[in-house]
Amino acid sequence: MDVLQIKQRFGIIGNAPALNRALDIASQVAATDLSVLVTGESGTGKEFFPQIIHRYSNRKHGPYFAVNCGAIPEGTIDSELFGHEKGSFTSAHDTRKGYFEVADGGTLFLDEVAELPLSTQVRLLRVLETGEFLKVGSSKVQKTSVRIIAATNVNLPQAVQNGKFREDLYYRLNTVPISIPPLRERVEDISLLFRKFAADFAEKYKMPAVTLTPDARQMLEGYAFPGNIRQLKNITEQISIIEAERQITAATLRQYLPQPQNLPMLYQQKPLPQAGGKQADFSSEREILYKFLFDMKGDINELKRLVNIIMQGDASHFNSATTVSSCTPDVTITQPGQGSSMHLKQPATDEHVVEAKEVEEELLSLDLKELEMIRKALEKHRGRRKNAAQELGISERTLYRKIKEYHLD
Repeated sequence: MDVLQIKQRFGIIGNAPALNRALDIASQVAATDLSVLVTGESGTGKEFFPQIIHRYSNRKHGPYFAVNCGAIPEGTIDSELFGHEKGSFTSAHDTRKGYFEVADGGTLFLDEVAELPLSTQVRLLRVLETGEFLKVGSSKVQKTSVRIIAATNVNLPQAVQNGKFREDLYYRLNTVPISIPPLRERVEDISLLFRKFAADFAEKYKMPAVTLTPDARQMLEGYAFPGNIRQLKNITEQISIIEAERQITAATLRQYLPQPQNLPMLYQQKPLPQAGGKQADFSSEREILYKFLFDMKGDINELKRLVNIIMQGDASHFNSATTVSSCTPDVTITQPGQGSSMHLKQPATDEHVVEAKEVEEELLSLDLKELEMIRKALEKHRGRRKNAAQELGISERTLYRKIKEYHLD
């Protein structure tokens, strides 16, 4: 089966050499039973490749299951994958078959495989090496013939170094690696994808398809798309619904790109996120802005404190060694009960009071943004505070305090 036929069958758009290479590897490895590891950033279309491999394999008439390992709670992942016996734990009222049992003779796609707990990784390695597994709460060894295809957007070699992923499992899964290129490395495909999405939404919403002027097309192709194909599709849908004018200019398109045109290009240097590391995986540029504001909040709190001191004429917090920053207003402060004063260039005015109020309003705005960012991080990591704290770049203790402060628990 050649690459063109695969594209036609699965509706894959694009002619980038890296994409063609990935499709070619998938078609060649399909006839074998080798394990495959699909890597690439979020939104690049990794989910198509396990389907391609299964459809062109000798197992095509067998079952195919896709399991999102990151969406299953750590306490139940073993039961989901390997099954459990009745009474093996509190809520185990009946015996249950796991994916490795029901997928026997077929293909099992493990998405977000880097999210698997280490204990589950040991069980998975045994299945890959021997084809054997144990149900939770059982001592009876069962056999299965399942082809494993795994996918991740995590830098697994780095995760191995950090002790978050087993090295032997990594090499066992990585028998045949397939790397999916990000959209920014497929510049020649961006306009093709936009036209395809525009035509699809025109048919869906019963309206003429939107088109791009040459300058808009150039702008679109120069954008880095941190969200990859998923982001391009969302932008196309927004434009198709909102804009009355069907020909989109660069000025119009700019309103739908989350950041100025030059900022997303920074993503070209961005490594894949590291499991358990400090590298944050931002799904949009807006989250970068939130993180920047989060880091600045401490400085603004200090500024507010200084402004309040000056407004109230309370110089008791200053001593002879105090240095007043250039960001504070020029005022004259008299220390109570001492008859001495600290003279600055000019007295406080109503303008400074207005500025202080603006600081308070800005602080309130930052509180709301901080609350939203914390809530998003907790939702993204399904309440896992450790992972959320790493994403936010703060300690787990600080996050716990913020959760209490904002009543998020």
